[in-house]
Amino acid sequence: MGLDLSSFYPGTINISIAPLHYQVQQAYRTLRAVKWHPTEPAEDFSFFEAELIGSEGMRATGFIYYPHPDTKPEHFQQADVLELLLPHVAGLAYGDVISLRTRTDQILIKEAVTSPQS
Repeated sequence: MGLDLSSFYPGTINISIAPLHYQVQQAYRTLRAVKWHPTEPAEDFSFFEAELIGSEGMRATGFIYYPHPDTKPEHFQQADVLELLLPHVAGLAYGDVISLRTRTDQILIKEAVTSPQS
């Protein structure tokens, strides 16, 4: 559908940004009505440019992958979890602390708004 993902690992890296959350602004690219599975309904997906920065100079450039919840209602994604689509990142392990650079015109990462307690 015009977005070359061939250089990326065929899976996502899920990261928690808690206690922060994200707010979609304007996607780099949105693909609509993608029929990716023979028995599942078509879905919409958006992509946001991102760079992972890890320890000891580890860097990888790719996308935040965002399946639209309105086209996949049975898939609940927490507001503090992002899925990264990147090339293979050697040395990255579960539990590592990383930094993430994004474009604020595409996606904002900000403090969660909490309601005051009575």
